Amino acid sequence: MGDYNYIETCIGNYISAHYARAIEVGIGRNEVAAKIVSSNGILVRCTDVKVLETSSGLPFSQDDIFSPDTTLYTGAEVIYAIRPAIEMIPPLIELAVRINADLIVYHLGFESYENGRDIINCGVLLHRYHIHQK
Repeated sequence: MGDYNYIETCIGNYISAHYARAIEVGIGRNEVAAKIVSSNGILVRCTDVKVLETSSGLPFSQDDIFSPDTTLYTGAEVIYAIRPAIEMIPPLIELAVRINADLIVYHLGFESYENGRDIINCGVLLHRYHIHQK
């Protein structure tokens, strides 16, 4: 398995093991993690600023994280993003706080935002920037 699929597989497996309702922000054309999450019976929705058709029939909504439609995210236990642009992190945090969901990010290389918050090692390093409040 190539590095790219390894990363996505680790993320998909982690999300599947810890959450029942997930949203992937900025899915682009990479559906590997979302397919894993969905195949494990987890409710998943994918968003991107561009209009995309998912090849696997995953639920998809066009949305701009800088001006999100919060109704798309309500009820999610986790919002996750894989290799988002660093400028997307503050609005992702704001959205996670607003809907009371965890926020997990896999950064490109050694990027992180501020201090990187909680680090989760699931075979790759994930950054948890918000933890939902009970």
